[in-house]
Amino acid sequence: MVDLPQTSHIKLDLRGGVLHLWLNRPERRNALSSQMVDEIAAAFAAIAADRSVRIVVLRGAGETFCAGGDIANMSVALASPPPGTPDQLRENNRRFGAVLDAINAAPQVVIAVVEGYAMGGGFGLACVADITITTVDARFALSEATIGVVAAAVSPFVVQRIGLAAARRLGVTGVRIDGAEALAIGVAGFLVRDGAALDTAVRETCNQILKCAPEAVAVTKRLLLRAAGPSSIAELLDEAAASFAASVRGSEGREGTAAFVEKREPSWVTQVE
Repeated sequence: MVDLPQTSHIKLDLRGGVLHLWLNRPERRNALSSQMVDEIAAAFAAIAADRSVRIVVLRGAGETFCAGGDIANMSVALASPPPGTPDQLRENNRRFGAVLDAINAAPQVVIAVVEGYAMGGGFGLACVADITITTVDARFALSEATIGVVAAAVSPFVVQRIGLAAARRLGVTGVRIDGAEALAIGVAGFLVRDGAALDTAVRETCNQILKCAPEAVAVTKRLLLRAAGPSSIAELLDEAAASFAASVRGSEGREGTAAFVEKREPSWVTQVE
């Protein structure tokens, strides 16, 4: 029997070898708090060596997947840390990078179920799943630059998923794409018409996966990931975390996060005639 951790920002439901992991902050559109990231990490650590858990279904409560990082929490850590003390912004971002890496490399099949929004870190979660199922009207974006910060921890996984050209376009524009375009560029593997069809798609996908032997799936997944790129991205994630912290504390990050909280456009927004 798997010993699952106690949680408050996620909800865990293990049934028939399928672990349903719900991001459970619907009042915040499932924004990624530090506690949520830690709880996701603990859940994946608990099942890492257990082949009785064969699938993880990652989904958001309240009919939205994940709106990205919790900007309100981020804004309280704007001051640079005193010399010799940990940098909370850097450490939080690096920890999220480690969680993305753990999900990406998990021996289980990970299914992300996207409805509503998959922004910033939520986009990253959609990109580290083995299979992403989305509704047509879902909205995906690498939205970090629109608030003056860096798409840091997610970037290596986005490039690995959709390629450099598509990642560059999304990263430098912050544009929102719908489920159909997410399917076209390779973020999603399945497209359904609405939320009502998601449960059917998840059940059918799980049943197909459960026809496969769990250890064979785990080894196949490991070999595919090795073929796709370097076995470790630790150094890149270290650099990304440092860049993220610097961007949040810079003038653009301060202005962008303030504008987000105050529900206004940041000062750099303009139009061409």
